[in-house]
This record gives sequence, structure tokens and C-alpha cells, in this order.
Amino acid sequence: MMKDNSHKIILDLFGGSGAWSDPYRKAGYQVYMITLPQFDISKEEVVKHCISLNPYGILCAIQCTIWANSGVRWWKDRTPDEVFYNSMLLVKSLRIINGTNPVFWALENPVGKMREMMGDPELIFDPCDYGDPYTKKTLIWGRFNIPQKNRVETIGNNPIHYMSPGKTGRRRGQSLRQDSQALFLEPTNEFAYEIFKAMESEGE
Repeated sequence: MMKDNSHKIILDLFGGSGAWSDPYRKAGYQVYMITLPQFDISKEEVVKHCISLNPYGILCAIQCTIWANSGVRWWKDRTPDEVFYNSMLLVKSLRIINGTNPVFWALENPVGKMREMMGDPELIFDPCDYGDPYTKKTLIWGRFNIPQKNRVETIGNNPIHYMSPGKTGRRRGQSLRQDSQALFLEPTNEFAYEIFKAMESEGE
């Protein structure tokens, strides 16, 4: 019998397609997608709204515009306003986490500059560690149960190495989308399910 999770709220910050929070939605949690265009986390009223929800868990796939090593070749084109804005998104995400003290939280970003600000992550993985057959070194900070890795062989090349800032693409389990400024990458469906199972296995 499925547990009654209807009273538990999950915030999916920068949720995009909702792939990371989808296992919680299917398990009956209340999932709030805090993502553009409806919600802009840079706005103070959105931060206060998120805190008022008193979430059980927070998933945060913050945009990697200025953080990822894969974008370092375009760093010279970044403006001070762009750097400030993306830094503000990180700070306000952490304010939401600190202001709610959820049972669990996880903040995701590719390998890059964020590690210099956040310190060492709780988990470093490639999608192939959790069943998606490609590599994209990913870091997760937070408070969560670490899922057991079950590595599979990779197939083909990592698409992120061959994309310019103006390209988008999609591979199984990975969502790539382009707005006017940045390339976003969401956690894979396979990893989303595995970290969900790891949290559920604790009995919460």
C-alpha cells in the first residue's frame, strides 16, 4: 500500500520539465514547481512564498550559466549583471533552504565554479552511474540519502562537449533547454528515481 504523502510538500526549484520531482509527484507528494516564467526566484516575494510553504523536501537544479566548466570558453562574454543575477539565484535558493530546514534537500550543478563557493559536495556522479549510458560529471550538495551506484557502459559521446551556447539537444533521460542566456541541464530520470528510492527507504 502506498504511503499517504499528501501532506508533504516538495519544492522543485528551477524545475524545468519536472523530471527530478516526478517520482515524488507519482508517490502522492504535493510538488510545487518554482520555475520560470511563473516564478522568478530572484524576486523577494517568491522567496517568501517558498519559505511560507514549509516544504518537506527541496530539489534545486540551479541554472549552470556561469558555474559550469563546460561554459568557461564563453566567460569573457559574461556581463557583471549576468554574474550578479546568477549568483543571486544561488544565494536566494540557499535562503529558502535555510529558512525552511527541510527534512532533505539537494542542490545540483555540473563540475565548475560552484564548488569554490559551496565546498565539497555530498555526491559526485555521472549519469551512467545510475543507468543513463553517458557521462556528465555532476555534483550534488545537500542533506539526503546517497543512492547506491549501478554503473552501465556508456554509449556515444557526451553531447555537452559538442554544443555551442546556441544549441539544444536531448538524450534519453536528459533535458536540455535554451533561454535567452543559458543552457540548462536537469538531473536524469534514472538518477531522480534512485535518489527518491534512497530517501523512501529510510522510512522518513
